Parts: sequence; C-alpha cells; structure tokens
Amino acid sequence: MLNFAFTEEQEQLRKTLREFAQKELLPNYTKWDREKTFPFETWKKMGQLGLTGLRVHSEYGGIGADCITTGIAAEEVGKGDFNAAYAVMLNGLIGEILQAHAAEDVKKTWLQPMAEGNRLLAIAITEPGAGSDAARIKTRAVRKGDEYVISGEKSGISLARVAHAFLIFAKTEPDAGVRGVSVFLVPRNSDGIEIQGYEDMGNVPIGRGSVFLDQVRVPVEYRIGAENQGFYQIMNGFDLSRVLIALQCIGAAEQTLTETMEHVKERHAFGQPLAKFEGVSFPIAETHTWLEMARWLCYRTLWLRDQGLSHTKEAAMCKWIGPSIAAKAIHECLLLNGHYGYTKEMPIEQRLRDVIGLEIGDGTAQIQKIIIARELLGKEFKPY
Repeated sequence: MLNFAFTEEQEQLRKTLREFAQKELLPNYTKWDREKTFPFETWKKMGQLGLTGLRVHSEYGGIGADCITTGIAAEEVGKGDFNAAYAVMLNGLIGEILQAHAAEDVKKTWLQPMAEGNRLLAIAITEPGAGSDAARIKTRAVRKGDEYVISGEKSGISLARVAHAFLIFAKTEPDAGVRGVSVFLVPRNSDGIEIQGYEDMGNVPIGRGSVFLDQVRVPVEYRIGAENQGFYQIMNGFDLSRVLIALQCIGAAEQTLTETMEHVKERHAFGQPLAKFEGVSFPIAETHTWLEMARWLCYRTLWLRDQGLSHTKEAAMCKWIGPSIAAKAIHECLLLNGHYGYTKEMPIEQRLRDVIGLEIGDGTAQIQKIIIARELLGKEFKPY
C-alpha cells in the first residue's frame, strides 16, 4: 500500500512554518541582500522554532526530527527566505556529522549552541584546486603530540564571513587520496586563521569566502571521527543535504509561481486578464507540473533515508533536477511578470540569483550525473 500523506504533526508544522515564513522571513528577504548583512536575530528566532537543530537529538538542544519533517522545513522556509533555509540544510548536514562522530565535549561546546541557533558552523572542503575531486585537497594536518597543526586554503565556503567555527577537511595521510582525509572543528578565533569574503552574484547574506589557515593548532579531541575517515563521514551526509537543497530551491520557485499567478490574474492586456492567454497559462501549468514531480522525488528520497534504505542515486537525482527546474521556473515567472520582474522592487530576480548558486554547491549537475550513472552501471564504469 502506498501512502503519500504527511502525518498530522507534519501538516501542523507546515502550517506553522508557512505563517512564520510569510510574516517574518518574506518581508525581509530582499533587505538582507541589499544591505549585505547576515540576519543573526532571524537565525536565533529559527533556533527557537527548532529549525537549526532538526537533525539533532534533544540531549544536545535539537528536536530529533525525521528526514521528511526536515524536508518540509527546508521547503517552507525556502518560500519565505531562500538564504534562511541554510539554517535547515547546512545545520542538518553538520548536525548529523557532529552527533555521530564528535567527542562528547565538542558536542556540548559546539553542537548544542548550533542546534539552539546561537552558533554558526560552516563546512570547508573546497579549495582553489579541488572541488568535486576531494582527493586532491592540499590542506594539511600534521599531528604533534596532543595537537594537530593545520595549514592550507579553503575557498567558496558558505558562512565564511560569519561562522563561529569551521569543519575543516585536511589531509592527514597525503598520498592516500580520499582515504587520507580527516575532519577538524576549528574555531574562528584560532590563531592563524584569516577570512576573505566574496562579492557574489547571489546568496549574498550567506557570506561566502575563503578561509586561510597558517599553522593553526587544534587539540586532538577536535578531530571529528577517526583519522583518515573524513571523506566517508561527509558522503553519507551529502545524501541528506542534497535533497534539502532541492526542496529549498523548489520552495523558492513555488513561492515565485504563487506570486506570478496572482499577477497574471490581475494584469490585463487586450481587454482581458493575462491568465486567459494560453501563452501565459501553459507555461504556468508546465512549471507547476515539473516542480511537483521534483518535489515528490525529494520526499520519496527522504522516506528512503528514514527507512534506512539505499538512496544515494535518488539524492543525486534530486540535487541535479531540483535546482535546475527551480531556476527555469523562476526565470519563466520573471518573464511573465514583464519588466517588473526584472527590477529589484520584486524578489524574483534575487531568487533566480540565489537558486543558481545551489546549482553549484554540494556538487554540480555533472557530478550528480556521474553518481547516478555509477549507481546504475557499476563502479567499474565511472570515469575516474
């Protein structure tokens, strides 16, 4: 028997989050972009609602939600403020990693404040010469007694400008490829860290940038998980974050479609509403159809994860198709709004800029297709 219904509790959460998104997030969505500021107080409010600790047990300040519930949050928050949905997506990824692999003192010091919305943590894998190919990272961590000394450069890091700490991926065994990667929690105020922010096209409040580490010392207990196991720890987490990204993007597109439908009902041309013209109504019908298809693929994938079933292929499918469809949907809506949609007086152009950023983050479409093909054809046929 197939059942596509959400539980009563999940529907109530959706209603609560929709009201919050419309009242608290949507009115300020363009404000943070224009001011180039990060909304710390809004992040704290989301913490009070449990949004920053959805995948964290109550023992550490979270609510221990399942993956489907976390997906609902990503979608609904994405409708109000695309960038605020990082609180769901990024914290979901980092929360799972720390909860499963961090030392107890690290959980109490960092995981709990993060889950409560009082601390921002960022994940730092990408480097100038290594993005999708994590085996090529050059950041080095050398153990010296009961410390590690870390040097290197991380680039394209979300929350770089504002994070209180970073999960740094570094080589502890340089010649072992991905089998020589370890993860370290590095506080921002550590000696030897320097941050350089970017001027990005979108996701402006998220404050992407580069993180430079020069002989940064961290205690051994700040290593997250076993030495040389960092790559494998994050790969499982990506199977969650990639789906949440897709729903975050779909939420932004759904909100844009809702606003556009209201516009074409009210705007008149040649004596009748724009909505009566098939050149307008057909693109809306097509856009809604594609978004619904992608949306249900996401929730099926989250259901598989909740059931403990294999879902790597499905997560890659979501990450490829979700942001792609969302970007096309928002672009179509921008055109249907005419020259108004092209102005910064409306949030459409910002949503398009923001969604494009997550066509890249957590793995490009090309990487997702490699994963899908590998899962279908077998590892012996992957191109590397």
